[in-house]
Amino acid sequence: MAAQTLTVISIGGSLVVPKDGIAIEYLRELNRFIRNQVKLGKRFIIVIGGGYTARQYQIAAKAIGKLADDDADWLGIHSTRLNAQLVRTIFKDLANPRICKDPTKRMSWTEPILVAAGWKPGWSTDYVAVRLARKYGAQRVVNLTNIDAVYDKDPARFDDAVAIKRIAWKDFRKIVGDKWSPGANAPFDPIASKLGQKWGLEAIIASGHDLKNVKAIIENKKFKGTIIDGE
Repeated sequence: MAAQTLTVISIGGSLVVPKDGIAIEYLRELNRFIRNQVKLGKRFIIVIGGGYTARQYQIAAKAIGKLADDDADWLGIHSTRLNAQLVRTIFKDLANPRICKDPTKRMSWTEPILVAAGWKPGWSTDYVAVRLARKYGAQRVVNLTNIDAVYDKDPARFDDAVAIKRIAWKDFRKIVGDKWSPGANAPFDPIASKLGQKWGLEAIIASGHDLKNVKAIIENKKFKGTIIDGE
C-alpha cells in the first residue's frame, strides 16, 4: 500500500448522527466526495465516531442507574460500530466488507476504503485512527469535527477567540490534558495525542462540513484548520 495515496480520516460521530438524527444530506455529500477522490486513485481508512447515538444510550443508562465508565465506553463503542456499518453500507461497492474493530491487528484489504470503529474501553476513535495510521504507513490523521480549527479559547463563549494554525503536540497536550473520559469533547483525544506525539505523526483538525477544504487537505494545498505535529 502506497502511503502517499492513503488518507486516514477520523469523522466525528456528531457529523454522522447529530442531535436531530442521522445526517442524510451530509452523508450524501460525503459519498460523492469520497467516490470522486477514489476515482483519482486515493485510498481511505475512515474511522467513525459514536455521535448522538452514543449520547442517547449513555443518557438513558444514567437516568436509570449508576453508569460505570467502562459501561459508558461500551455503549459508545457499539454506537460507533453501528454508525460505521451505515457508512460501510453506503460505500459497499468500494469498501472492505468487514468493519475494522481492532487497530492492533493487520487486516488484508485491497479495496479503496476500509471503515473502522471503536475498539475497547479507554480508547477513543481518535486513538483508533492514530493506531491505524501507524499500522498502514500513513503520516497523518485528518480529524473532521464540528469546529473549523483549534482555538486558544472557546469560540462559542469568547468573541476574541483566535484560531491556531499550527501547534506542537506538547503544547496541544497542555490544552487537552492526559486523561480520557467517555463522552469527552476535545478536538483530539488526550491518549491519541500522546501516541501521535510519540510516533511523530501529524494530525489536522478541520471542519467536516467543508468538503472543499477537506479536498485541499488531501491534495496538500492551502486549507483552513489546525496542524498538530512536532514534539
